Amino acid sequence: MGDVLALVEARLRTALGEPDARAAVTFLGTDRVEVLRFVDGDIVRYATLGMSAAPMADPTATLADPLTGPRAELVLSVRAGAADTDKVLRPLAVLAASPQVEGVVVASGASLDVGEPLWPGAPFSSVLVAESGGLIEDLELDGPMDPVRFLPVLPMTPNEAAWKRVKGAQELQERWLSHGTDLRDPLRTSVPLD
Repeated sequence: MGDVLALVEARLRTALGEPDARAAVTFLGTDRVEVLRFVDGDIVRYATLGMSAAPMADPTATLADPLTGPRAELVLSVRAGAADTDKVLRPLAVLAASPQVEGVVVASGASLDVGEPLWPGAPFSSVLVAESGGLIEDLELDGPMDPVRFLPVLPMTPNEAAWKRVKGAQELQERWLSHGTDLRDPLRTSVPLD
């Protein structure tokens, strides 16, 4: 487990530079999840470290395989200065712990909800999990282990989350794109959904 996390942290540092802050959260019955903060000009990125320590298991499986299965970390990018986004550390750690706590497999297209604003005054309580491989390349591990995927998470308003449940992730992403939505704006309003 430690070896995987050391490799993951090295990949994060290579892609994003040195973290300027880190926090650790431990939930009862789970491994520790850290959240690292990286500042790049006016963009702040928060990346989880710990979610990939073990593969995510199918909740219907009778026995979880300790080596094979999908592994991931979450990455949130927001514009600095408009909101107290550093308060996202705990909600992001909650989302990263969901495979251990709830037995879910987090993959692109999924919605994750913390049930409260991601940070004070945030119009978002949920995120859409996007495709990996953009900002941070997947991290290949020695076989038979699956690679670690660095999954961007995109904050969704409650209306967007409801629309996504009906229309799907692809439709929501196309809607954001066609309206030029700034997904890094921590105070943005919902995209028009009519």
